[in-house]
Amino acid sequence: MSDSDKPRDNSKVAAIVLAAGKGKRMKSDIPKVLHEVCGRPIIWYVLDEVKRLEPGEVLLVVGHGSDAVSEEAPGVRCVTQSEQKGTGHAVMVAMEELGPEFDEIMVLPGDSPLVRSSTLESLLQARRKDGVGASVLTVEMDDPTGYGRIVRDDRGMVKRVIEEADASEDERGVTEVNASTYAFNRSLLESALSNLTDHNAQGEYYLTDIVEAMVSCGEGVIPVHGLAEEALGVNDRRQIAVVGEAIRRRINEALMMSGVTIVDPKNAYIDYGVEVGRDTVIMPMVFITGATKIGQGCMIGPCSAINESAIGDRCVVECSWLDGCEISREVNVGPFSRLRPGCKVGAGSKVGSFVEMKKAVVGTGSKIPHLSYMGDAVIGDGVNVGAGSITCNYDGEEKHSTEIDDRAFLGSDTMLIAPVRIGKDAATGAGSSIYQDVPDGNLGIERHLQKNIPDWRERKKSGQGKEKEPGSND
Repeated sequence: MSDSDKPRDNSKVAAIVLAAGKGKRMKSDIPKVLHEVCGRPIIWYVLDEVKRLEPGEVLLVVGHGSDAVSEEAPGVRCVTQSEQKGTGHAVMVAMEELGPEFDEIMVLPGDSPLVRSSTLESLLQARRKDGVGASVLTVEMDDPTGYGRIVRDDRGMVKRVIEEADASEDERGVTEVNASTYAFNRSLLESALSNLTDHNAQGEYYLTDIVEAMVSCGEGVIPVHGLAEEALGVNDRRQIAVVGEAIRRRINEALMMSGVTIVDPKNAYIDYGVEVGRDTVIMPMVFITGATKIGQGCMIGPCSAINESAIGDRCVVECSWLDGCEISREVNVGPFSRLRPGCKVGAGSKVGSFVEMKKAVVGTGSKIPHLSYMGDAVIGDGVNVGAGSITCNYDGEEKHSTEIDDRAFLGSDTMLIAPVRIGKDAATGAGSSIYQDVPDGNLGIERHLQKNIPDWRERKKSGQGKEKEPGSND
C-alpha cells in the first residue's frame, strides 16, 4: 500500500521538535526556547500546535539547559543531544529512541512559535497525497537574510535547500526560504541520515542536506507554502519582539471575534489563555497577564495592569494595578489603585483613587473612596472608609489583622492600630488613632487638647516667637 492509500490519521506519526541550541545571540543564561512570549515559553507554543495533530509520539530534543527545558514539556519524551553537531545530528539522536511503529516523521524547530497546526497537517497530507519522500514548509520573504533558500527544479519540486553560509550570490537572491519544518517517509529519512556528512562551512550535519540526498536517489520532495510569519524563528531579542507582536495580534483578534472590544489592539498586551467576557471594553495601554478571567460588560483601563486575577461582570478598572485578586460583580476600582495578592472585593463595592490593599477582604456595597491603605483587614458589608484611613498592621516584627464589621463608618484620617476591631454600626472620629476595639454601635474618638498660641504670627515676624509652627519639621 502506498503512503497515499493509508488512513489519514496521525497515530503513526512521530514529531521531533528540535530545542537543543543555546541561542548565543540571545546573550542570556536562559535557554532560548524558555524565553517567554505573551506569558508562555516559546517552546510551549510549538508543542501546543504539534499536540493538536494528535501524533503517536512527540520527542523533544534538548541540550543546553536540558533539565529546565524538560520541565516545560510535561507529557513529552525528551532526548538529550549531548554534543551540538547540527540539526541533522539532532534528528539522528531522536531517531535512535523511536519505536518501529512509526512510519512518518515530522521535524520542526522549537524556536518558531508561530507555526499553525493546520499548516503542519497540510504538510503531512501533501506528502501522503503525492506519495513523495518528503514535504518541506516554505515561505516567501521580502528579506530572506539568515534563512536557507529553496532551489526548485523545472517541475516546481524542491531540488535542494541551501544554507545561507553556503549559498552563491544568485542563490542568496532567492526569496523563497526554508521554514525548517518537514514531513518524511521514515525509511527514506533513515537511509538519508546514514549518508549525511559534515562537509560544509559550519562543520555540522545539516538536516537540509537530506533533501538533496533524497532527490539524488530519485525521491520527490514537495514544497508546501505557508504564511511568512510561520517561518519566524527567535535567535535574538529583536526577534522576540517581532514574534510577540504576531502572537498578541492573534490573541487580540480572537478576543475581538468573541465579542470583546479592544480600542487599540496594538496597545493591548494580553497573555495567551486570558479569558474576557463579551461586551467588555479594553482601553489602550492595558496589560492583562497570567490566568486572569474578566467577566462581561466590564471597562478595563486605560493604563491598567491585571495579573492572575478574577474580575466579575460589569466592573470598572481604571488606571490601576491588580495582582492575585478576586473582584466580584459591579465593582469600581481606581483610578490609581493598587490591589496586592490576597485581596477580595464584594459585589457593588468601590476601591477608589490612590487606595492600596493587601490581603484585604471587602464585603458587599462597601466604599474605600480614596487615599487609604487597608492591609491584613476584613471589612464587612456597607462599610465606609474615610479618606486617609490606614490600618497600621505591622509592629516591626509581625503583621496583625484589623476587623471592620458591617456598616461601620471610619472618619477621615483614622489610624487603626492592629490588632483591633471596629464593631457593627460603629464609627470613628476623624483624625483618631484607634488602638482599642470599638464595640458595636459605639463612636471611637481619640483627641489631644488643642493649644492655640496667641499672636504667634506677629511674634514670629518680630523674632520674638520661639515656638515652632504646629506640624513643622523645622
